[in-house]
Amino acid sequence: MVVVNGYKQNENEKKLDILNLPSLEDQAKQIIPTGGFGYIVGGSEDEWTLRANRKAFTHKQIVPKALSNIENPELATNAFGLSLKTPLMMPPIAAQGLAHAQGEKDTARGLAAVGGLMAQSTYSSTSIAETAAAGGGAPQFFQLYMSKDWTFNESLLDEAKKAGVKGIILTVDATVDGYREADIINNFQFPIPMANLTKFSEGDGKGKGIAEIYAAAAQKIGPKDVERIANYTDLPVIVKGIESPEDAEYAIGAGAAGVYVSNHGGRQLNGGPASFDVLESVAKAVNGKVPVIFDSGVRRGSDVFKALASGADLVGVGRPAVYGLALGGAEGVQSVFEHLNEELQIIMQLAGTKTIADVKKTNLLDIQY
Repeated sequence: MVVVNGYKQNENEKKLDILNLPSLEDQAKQIIPTGGFGYIVGGSEDEWTLRANRKAFTHKQIVPKALSNIENPELATNAFGLSLKTPLMMPPIAAQGLAHAQGEKDTARGLAAVGGLMAQSTYSSTSIAETAAAGGGAPQFFQLYMSKDWTFNESLLDEAKKAGVKGIILTVDATVDGYREADIINNFQFPIPMANLTKFSEGDGKGKGIAEIYAAAAQKIGPKDVERIANYTDLPVIVKGIESPEDAEYAIGAGAAGVYVSNHGGRQLNGGPASFDVLESVAKAVNGKVPVIFDSGVRRGSDVFKALASGADLVGVGRPAVYGLALGGAEGVQSVFEHLNEELQIIMQLAGTKTIADVKKTNLLDIQY
């Protein structure tokens, strides 16, 4: 255990014996300090959308293919020209130093161990270069919270390119902070500096709430920003926070190389739809023109299967990975993704699907029980 500005950071490094991912939340609550845990677990307002993200997966059912003559399902896949060992990825989650002293560095190590894609946030506890180096050359994306200061944006994008990231995720659903009551109750302010914010005139984020940090970010984001970032970096730009077919079409028309279906894990617009409930319509609008990433509410292998069958190419697993980080560092993160891989392989076998391509061709039923 280390203490930074009065905040206790766990240093555990161990593999986890996981029954299921939902069980990790209560375990992590015992380790992560109250303010940090509230920031990680919380949603906006009364958390209706956060809860809907889980319920939505009950709206679709998997019809098994009997006599399919398969065994040993294969998880390997390819997206954005990257060969990956699993369709699971780490979404860009801020301030992972709240969960563990090694923060994003250990998350990157865990993802590299399972051959998955790591995405690091602008608001990371560790720098772009540190996080990339910890991954040891494994593929990573960098997520940009676009600043009002374009010079600052350029400096971050330059650092990301220098670190060898393979794509830029532009988050567009967080132009202001969602109304998160847990942070208000806990009077939460970030106790640990955000390494990438040291260039901001406002400082490194330490001692501020998330609403204050978002205030320095751009509130006006449009299609021209997608084009500008793509031209500046010459890297694929993935637009994150898409929940309608129209926005997917706008993004692709502006040059987006990927569409990321997400409602920020229920942390932004409360009262909006569950991400899974809009995935299929967005994927149909994309129509294979670019890859589709999905996150929000994923906890089970069946969730991953349903997301892939509904049009996702990669599936992000956020809070459970952070809980694994808190409980076991890099090995804890690895354990989370290995467990979900195991569940996914069981579902694939029972559903009669040998490969991820087979999963993506599976038709789901839609019965409202």
